[in-house]
Amino acid sequence: MTYGRGAPGTAGATAGEPGALITVDGQVQWAELLIGPGTAYWVAAEGLTGWEELPGLESSDANRPAGHGGWPGTQWAQPRAVTAQVWFAPDPDGGPEAALAALRELRAATAVRDEEEWLAVRLYGETLAVKARIVQRVVPTDRQFLASRLAKATLQWKAMDPRRYESFTRRVTAGLPRREPGLAWPLTWPLDWGTPGASGDVTVENAGSAPAHPLITFTGPCTTPRLANQSTGTWLEYDIPLSQGDVLEVDTAEGTVLFNGTASRRHTATVGSVPEELFTLAPGASRLSFRAESGDVELASATVAWRSAEW
Repeated sequence: MTYGRGAPGTAGATAGEPGALITVDGQVQWAELLIGPGTAYWVAAEGLTGWEELPGLESSDANRPAGHGGWPGTQWAQPRAVTAQVWFAPDPDGGPEAALAALRELRAATAVRDEEEWLAVRLYGETLAVKARIVQRVVPTDRQFLASRLAKATLQWKAMDPRRYESFTRRVTAGLPRREPGLAWPLTWPLDWGTPGASGDVTVENAGSAPAHPLITFTGPCTTPRLANQSTGTWLEYDIPLSQGDVLEVDTAEGTVLFNGTASRRHTATVGSVPEELFTLAPGASRLSFRAESGDVELASATVAWRSAEW
């Protein structure tokens, strides 16, 4: 088993991760725009709304037809809306040129886009992020804005996935089970027990409060790769042979199964394999097992990558 993760240190996330530009508490990063202390965009006293709040909830509760109360149903979180009150405050010594440059930077960062980008916030040394799109930008162009180049702007984002994620990715890799060779006969001193065996099991930890969707990568050579979650009794299994160098990537958040990055192989799921979207890592520790009908114990592997998730 191998395990790794990007460092969550106080200097911010590693390059390429959400919040990579953040260096101090109170800063917000939207795509490549940094907001907060040390920038031309100050977070106002009202701060952010919709960040630490629970998102809206929908449920399948049902009232009792002949009795008091009802039956509790499943609860599903709605998209998360995040609103920030931000002071537009360019360098006063920079003159109109600095104000225009800061305004153009804000326009570019909050332009209308179809794709989601990372919105990251750091509080008390912890950086969390959501994938979102900008849905509102209000910059009052009043007398104060023209005279002092100050404006209290409103920015609003909508995150279709309401969960907030760690700014770094955790990874763990498991190989196929390997038997221990044991002692060779005749016995000689010192005794040589051979290379230790491997169980094919790994423990992963979701350090948050919400279920996390992992990205699973099966690497050949192996046949009918399977990853089981012993904590929930669910598994993913695909009736497909993987040669050396072949990769089967299962994105449980998007529900996709790609062979070598291009061809869909979702239809190869075996009977009993759960829908990809339902294979999640619950808060806390989960025990995962990698198995296959046959495979090379030296080369075949299953790599699980995930971000701990918070409500």
